[in-house]
Amino acid sequence: MNDFLQLAGKTFLVMGVANKKSVAWQIAKTLEEQGARVVYSVRSSARKESLAALLADRAIFICDVEGEGACDRLALELQAAGIGPLQGVVHSIAFANYSAGFQAFHETKRKDFLQANAISAFSLVELAQALKPRLARNASVVTIGISSLEVTPDNYGYMGPIKAALESCSRFLAKSFSADTEVRFNVVGAGPLKTSASAGIPGYVESYLYAEKLTFRKRNLATQEVANAAVFLLSERSSGCNATTLVVDAGLGANFFDKDIIRLAMRPDQ
Repeated sequence: MNDFLQLAGKTFLVMGVANKKSVAWQIAKTLEEQGARVVYSVRSSARKESLAALLADRAIFICDVEGEGACDRLALELQAAGIGPLQGVVHSIAFANYSAGFQAFHETKRKDFLQANAISAFSLVELAQALKPRLARNASVVTIGISSLEVTPDNYGYMGPIKAALESCSRFLAKSFSADTEVRFNVVGAGPLKTSASAGIPGYVESYLYAEKLTFRKRNLATQEVANAAVFLLSERSSGCNATTLVVDAGLGANFFDKDIIRLAMRPDQ
């Protein structure tokens, strides 16, 4: 059988696995199924222990990107372990402090915004800088964004601007790295997913069910569908894609005027 994606024997770093529901895990599992070697980075020793069964016999490193210098330490540990060159990196990391529940956007606290930005967006910049010597010349870096930066969901709050920053960082990194490499940076713009991370967003269940009605097929995304897009971007078959966002949303972004949604909105008693 022709190996279309040509991933076998190549090494990838995947950051952000939390459990079996994680986008990062679905990407990593798919890479392994294609014959790639995957090494993992998680945020803490506790997380590493919780993943012991799932990631048995894999190389796992700890990198809490919130801490200054964490990405540099990860790069040194990868070098010491003889891992590289990396053909690709998956940045599937995001955090927002929703512990206070829903708050209006203008009530966002400085410390919460800066923390979310450091972890969810600027960590991509620090990671790219630290790993640059460990990357293959034509490596692919993929991060996980959202399907639309134009919508303003109340319950998502300040993470909307943070995801916009992440997408912008990816584009600027693509430009910056082009000076002396062919490393590509791309974003998978994912529609709503059923993950443990999304469960922490206030009112997410209602948003998830609403989004499902807006998809053309009336069925929400499976996490694997997002993973498939990411794996394509990690492969050399996507060599023409750089500084782009590949939207995976089952059509919901083009279906705001669906007749059934209009009917329900105008006559909510039905």
